[in-house]
Amino acid sequence: MSGYFTKDDEKLMWTSGKSELLLKTVVCDVTKSHRKSFSGVDGDYIILDAPDWVIVIAEKNDKFVMVKQFRHGENKLSIEFPGGVVDKGEDLETAALRELEEETGYKANKIEKLGKLNPNSALFSNHVHFYLAKDLIQTGKQTLDNDEFINCIEIDKDEVFKNIGTEYFHSAIITAGITFYLTKKRLSL
Repeated sequence: MSGYFTKDDEKLMWTSGKSELLLKTVVCDVTKSHRKSFSGVDGDYIILDAPDWVIVIAEKNDKFVMVKQFRHGENKLSIEFPGGVVDKGEDLETAALRELEEETGYKANKIEKLGKLNPNSALFSNHVHFYLAKDLIQTGKQTLDNDEFINCIEIDKDEVFKNIGTEYFHSAIITAGITFYLTKKRLSL
């Protein structure tokens, strides 16, 4: 994988200047950061500083265990893999197991990290970490936050693959998770 960035690419880097916190929210901090390019172009850019997230692809035979919930940005219902914010100081795998159980009522006896991505490097400073959970045990008990309203659903894997990008499965993060999942399966053959 080496060689993608060369010495010539170093000039693409911008230097950081003064940063100013504009807004602190429950989800992220909105920061204005002054940046300058190698050619002297400079300006203020908005950065969303958020904690890292985990997404859990919970596999149960030929189905995925998924969650249905309302998403404020889209102002509509969405079907997604369970996941959420990594608590400060929390181990990533622990966060993945916690989010799976809290949102779905399932525990996983096996969990494997699939990869990590930046959710949108133009705006976000954090990363989303993807895990595959197997050998699930249903506890039947969700432990949701007071502003979480989630219904759990089991959906055939092929149905999810076929419907990525539809009104039901419209999250780019879910599509990224499917890509990690399929890559893992392909490399396992």
